[in-house]
Amino acid sequence: MNLYDGSYELKEIQRLEGHTDRVWGLAWNPTTGADGVPAVLASCSGDKTVRIWQQSPLTGSFECKAVLEETQTRTIRSCAWSPSGKLLATASFDATTAIWEHIGDDFECVSTLEGHENEVKSVSWNASGSLLASCGRDKSVWIWEVLPRNEFDCVSVLQGHTQDVKMVQWHPSMDVLFSCGYDNTIKVWAEDGDDDWSCVQTLGESNNGHSSTVWALSFNASGDKMVTCSDDLTIKIWGTDIIAMQSGDGNATWSHLCTLSGYHDRTIFSVHWSREGIIATGAADDAIRLFVENKDGLVDGPVCKLFLKKDKAHDMDVNSVQWSYSDNRLLASASDDGSVKIWKLTSLP
Repeated sequence: MNLYDGSYELKEIQRLEGHTDRVWGLAWNPTTGADGVPAVLASCSGDKTVRIWQQSPLTGSFECKAVLEETQTRTIRSCAWSPSGKLLATASFDATTAIWEHIGDDFECVSTLEGHENEVKSVSWNASGSLLASCGRDKSVWIWEVLPRNEFDCVSVLQGHTQDVKMVQWHPSMDVLFSCGYDNTIKVWAEDGDDDWSCVQTLGESNNGHSSTVWALSFNASGDKMVTCSDDLTIKIWGTDIIAMQSGDGNATWSHLCTLSGYHDRTIFSVHWSREGIIATGAADDAIRLFVENKDGLVDGPVCKLFLKKDKAHDMDVNSVQWSYSDNRLLASASDDGSVKIWKLTSLP
């Protein structure tokens, strides 16, 4: 299927009900959904629970397989699967990150990471699963080393943001960490020796950055482009020289490529770049938008263009959009309306 031929629709496949408060975050298990393994999706909520949804091989519909509860005492803001798919990290407003292990048909909390002063907002595993990052309202970013027997050791506490840090995200192929937040910046963190992490670049308003809170960021499959979304109602695309970055050149900086504006009229909370190259955004205007790379060959033309609009995707704010790892056309969304929706990008006849 060529994305540039014909028309498409984002078709609602299923609405997943069960959470009793707003749904904040979503995470597809990266080891599921292919080779006969049913797709698994985690969702986390203001109701202090995480729900594990599994796709039925027979009907194709998602069913709630487990509810992880009575461990974290406040809103669970973010969740992330380890690359092996065996561990799920959940970040909570109770200042903890819980680590859940899939044992048999059950999930057990095998570790609780403490250290943040207050709300933990986001968690992210690096590509090898050897490091976990967390961030929070205390303006700090923590890097944890994953040790045997579900032990986690804090190797660095990164101070640099001047406000609440909304999201942490590892680069898809290198141990370089990105964070964004309420101070309107994106920070790039790298190790410069023995577990000595430091900020190597700050993308702020002075270098074509955002003018308000940066809520989320995501990378394309090859890792040479990044997309960010903000309270300033814009989506920005950034690029780097990936070869220089991989060669360990500390000067491989990120630069602004283009700004997409006018597509949402309220805060853009979530952005995710599919492995096929489609960017999805979710916002407080209850809408989802899809963008693709611009192939019209104009030298100064925008890097990306609007591909599809889905108004009233939910009854309330869309807090998270996440493409499936295994099915490039499957998208999940989470909302203040308490629901999770599964969408399929399908071509119109």
